[in-house]
Amino acid sequence: METNLSPAAPAHGDLAAGSDIAVQLGALGTAAVMIAHCAGMVDLVALPVWVGTLIGSYRLDPQQAGLLVTLFLAGAVLSSLFFFPRVNRLPARAMAAIGFGVATLAFLGAVSFGGYAAMAALHAVAGVAAGCALSFTHGTIGRSRNPHRLFAIAGLALGMFAIAFLGATPGLIAAHGGSTLFRVFAGVMGVATIACALAFPSLRTRRGKATADEPRFERAIWFGMVGVGCIGLTQAMLFSFIQRIGLDRGFGLNAVTATLIALGLVNLFPAPVAGLLETRIPGRRVVQVGPVVQAALALVITQSVAFGPYAAATSVFAAVMIFTHTFAFGILARVDRTGRAVAATPAMLMTGAAIGPVLGGTLVKQAGYGSLGIAAVLITAAAVLCFSRLERAPSLSGVQA
Repeated sequence: METNLSPAAPAHGDLAAGSDIAVQLGALGTAAVMIAHCAGMVDLVALPVWVGTLIGSYRLDPQQAGLLVTLFLAGAVLSSLFFFPRVNRLPARAMAAIGFGVATLAFLGAVSFGGYAAMAALHAVAGVAAGCALSFTHGTIGRSRNPHRLFAIAGLALGMFAIAFLGATPGLIAAHGGSTLFRVFAGVMGVATIACALAFPSLRTRRGKATADEPRFERAIWFGMVGVGCIGLTQAMLFSFIQRIGLDRGFGLNAVTATLIALGLVNLFPAPVAGLLETRIPGRRVVQVGPVVQAALALVITQSVAFGPYAAATSVFAAVMIFTHTFAFGILARVDRTGRAVAATPAMLMTGAAIGPVLGGTLVKQAGYGSLGIAAVLITAAAVLCFSRLERAPSLSGVQA
């Protein structure tokens, strides 16, 4: 029996039989988890504006801009790799609040220090801090009664956040300068810090229960993790340059911004739809078809010279990632009920995402935007292969996944 961490949980959660973790969660706790998810996953929403601002406002070339974002993501990966085995041994509320607090200070520092070396260091620090907080957030979701559904709700919250961010931030940057981006980031992390400090679910290890004897991951879990990393790589590699592709092909700032707003609106739907379809379609098929659809959209975006196909493919590109990852999250949470596998979600997504911006920048610099689509096809082949191995997990025998 798992600890109940669903939105319908009572205000004071109790210790479930056979669980190592005591959870206290009410409506405020659920809200804090949603806010933490949005703040920790800000890169998924902000990449095109982030890279576009570093190129347009800070006059960096695509490779330099991609490297800064990669440093943030690499910091998150290393942090998640360190903390995900320890999510059941450390106080989740304190770790989440401290992580987002440090990220807030790092982004405030980026407003004041404009040198490339300083910006690089601050991006790395912010990534380490955010990765720590996000690992404890996803570990908490992973120990819920229905991780798939709760993660789907978190995805809906991220979609709502994306609308606000993509609708407002480009205009604020155009009016007040590139440093506005880092003020916005600091504000997002600051809100998450306060929410986590006040209301994040309290997780504590039960006395007398050893966590060192937690079972090792099955081999299929590692393949699943690599598969998630592959779709994260495709997402970050292309999404980082979606704004620049549109602008450099002469579609205009207003048209490209409208496309990004449409993307945010579309992103409201994949997570809740994935939640509703949890028991209606086999998740193992979703995680194999999703990367193929992602690659097809990448080819349309990078090869199209007309605005219509570019806008249509861009508006649903992130939605495919959200839908596919919701099912992947649910599958991994079923295979490993300790919550450790999904606590590694930042490492899974951001390993690929960390490579994506600098790889994309290098490809664009050397071979143009079309090369991104070709790379996406190659990465998709690896993702499908890895997810096919996830089918062999003994823990999924007889389970609709």
